[in-house]
Amino acid sequence: MGTSGTSNKLAVVAVGGNALIRDKDHESIPDQSREAAITTHHIADMIAAGWNVVITHGTGPQVGFIMRRSELALEEVPPVPMDYADADLQGGIGYMFLKALHNEFRHRQLDRKAVAIITQTLVDRNDPAFADPSKPIGSHMDEETAQRLARRQGWTVKDDAGRGWRRVVPSPLPKTIVELAAIKALAQAGFVVIACGGGGIPVVEDDEGNLNGVEAVIDKDLASSLLARGIGADLLLVSTGVEKVAINFNKPDRRWLDRMTVADAKKHFADNQFDRGSMGPKIQAVIEFIEGGGQTGLITNPENIGRALAGETGTFIVK
Repeated sequence: MGTSGTSNKLAVVAVGGNALIRDKDHESIPDQSREAAITTHHIADMIAAGWNVVITHGTGPQVGFIMRRSELALEEVPPVPMDYADADLQGGIGYMFLKALHNEFRHRQLDRKAVAIITQTLVDRNDPAFADPSKPIGSHMDEETAQRLARRQGWTVKDDAGRGWRRVVPSPLPKTIVELAAIKALAQAGFVVIACGGGGIPVVEDDEGNLNGVEAVIDKDLASSLLARGIGADLLLVSTGVEKVAINFNKPDRRWLDRMTVADAKKHFADNQFDRGSMGPKIQAVIEFIEGGGQTGLITNPENIGRALAGETGTFIVK
């Protein structure tokens, strides 16, 4: 099955959905596939160094594309529910990573295999997020269009910071990764596993314990943290757009951080040093990972993964 050269070091590498879209001119699927190959090249450096790896990925922009296609096609075909859009993207983006990993392993003559797992994430059906949908998805619209679609589709819509109206959905907290045991077994056996795409497909349990999909978005960093704790990972590596984490980010006295303790991270978090929409959830995810028994968190950008693991860059978060 090909696990030669593997060690027991296990990492979860969380890749942002935005990482696959370089800019507004490179949003096509072939463009995203090329970006996935670039990111995969850097992750393959880790694998070549003996790490067992589970890759998670965001789906934010891509879910928006699927919902927009669905909006445009409402007269022709039934709408796509969000849980199905998530499943579609776990397949589509998973395929991009599988193909890229296969090619990397072939070029490097590495005897490893990759597998992608459709992953469901259980949320609490009584999570307060369901009463207050806040996560914008899909396209910007004028108010008239938004209100018309809201009536027709049963959506909640809100003004998005003056840029137009958008659909909003709940963002409940992840409680359990349904496929955890399978992911853990495969990762420990030396497979490179792609899982928890988009934070996982959000599901709730009914009174009998049956699973039902819900229209919601799960924060992929928090889900990655939950996954990392559940499989006993040594490292949670959150790949983002910056080489290191900074405090006083857009100010003259900006300071890049090489390492933080969990206590430092919590203090900076409480002081609103980390943008709640971007860096905040990443820091929160690492704090939860370490407090839940994990060893190390690392935040850096894809091209610096190798250097960061060698201790040359990136921001490390430790007990």
